[in-house]
Amino acid sequence: MTERGTQRVLAGPGLRWLRVLRDDLCTARADPLPLFVWLRWLPHSVLCLAALGITLGGTAQLLDQGVGYAFLIGLAQGGAVVLALWRPIPAWWLSTAAMIVGAVAVHGRLFAGGTAQFPWPWTAAGIIAHLLVLLLLALRVRTRVSAEVLALTALVTYVLEGLWGGANYQPTGVVAVALSAVVVVLGMALRGRREARAELGRQTTLTAEERARRTLLEERSRIARELHDVVAHHMSVISIQAQVAPHLVENPPEELKENLAGIRENALEALTELRRVLGVLRSEHPETGNPLDGSATGSAPHAPQPGLDRLDALVENTRAAGLTVTLEAKGERRPLPPGVELSAYRIVQEALSNVLRHAPGATARVELRHTAYGLIVEIVNSRPTRPTPPSPGVGHGLLGMRERVAMLDGSMVAHSLPDGGYKVMAFLPTSPRAGADSATDPKDGTA
Repeated sequence: MTERGTQRVLAGPGLRWLRVLRDDLCTARADPLPLFVWLRWLPHSVLCLAALGITLGGTAQLLDQGVGYAFLIGLAQGGAVVLALWRPIPAWWLSTAAMIVGAVAVHGRLFAGGTAQFPWPWTAAGIIAHLLVLLLLALRVRTRVSAEVLALTALVTYVLEGLWGGANYQPTGVVAVALSAVVVVLGMALRGRREARAELGRQTTLTAEERARRTLLEERSRIARELHDVVAHHMSVISIQAQVAPHLVENPPEELKENLAGIRENALEALTELRRVLGVLRSEHPETGNPLDGSATGSAPHAPQPGLDRLDALVENTRAAGLTVTLEAKGERRPLPPGVELSAYRIVQEALSNVLRHAPGATARVELRHTAYGLIVEIVNSRPTRPTPPSPGVGHGLLGMRERVAMLDGSMVAHSLPDGGYKVMAFLPTSPRAGADSATDPKDGTA
């Protein structure tokens, strides 16, 4: 390799490092210090007062050495602290420049017999200002930028004190660099802790959202598994009726036989596909049972789905669990679609389970109101008499209730009561038209 090629290879990393340094430090990008939750503007006010003290103290120190523009240097040192609240990189440049100008202005007077043992190249006010700037900078910029700023601060200090030097002065370079390193490390640690807490908050939010979404999907799968039995029953009835219908007519025409045979075949195919699809859901999500209705884990997959005729048993099981429950039915009871009965049962079941979990010591009232357009289900509980234990699943039961109500084009409200209790009311229409017309308002229960 030629000498010129070797120089290019060696210069490559150096040039890249200089470009990185330029991109990091040659910027005036705004990066305001965020407001604190409880303190709000208090840190900003304290730093502004500190900047005023740095300006006055730095001016007085430099005037003792006879520096004519001491006020401008002191103002630059204090202004760097204020500027660091919004633009930390330019503030660091301003603080460094003020230190260099002050050190150069005092350097000649050190040899001229100025005040002995004057702090140089850093004054006390300059050190305080630079430490505050470095802290504000390390709190908001990347770790690499903080390390670069610290390295350049040490380099400038070494050049002034170690290479240039002076006479009759008190060296402050080592103290300034050591304190700067401590402040930068502290700022980076605080920034890392703040970012870790923010990331933890984001992960917690995502976890809660994912848990809610997973609960919603599981509830939808459970609803689908339960409705499978209802739909399969109707499809089986259609198939049987289509098979029996030709025998109920004397000499039925061939067209009628063919149509009924097609109906039966389509019903059997639909039933087969339905069982195949819902069978996957049953295998992936086996029934876990519910303590209130007496179901156990691993129950038979084709067990009959509960309806309103099993509400009395549900209430008795709830009472056995320690909850005082009253059940009341109003209106003329009419035959309801199996899906409505199943949804009403599950809503009452989930609401009573919520009372047991989240309202210990409360009493509950279950009321069913039969109307001409559908069924109103209302569950009200009193305020708890004992402390409520923490539960990570708060609100997930309501998701399942709302899914069932939405599936039937109904409506539902759930809210706290002024006396500390809770109320769940759902309107389950018996036909799509009833739900579309909103003939029943679940808020007041009028029909």
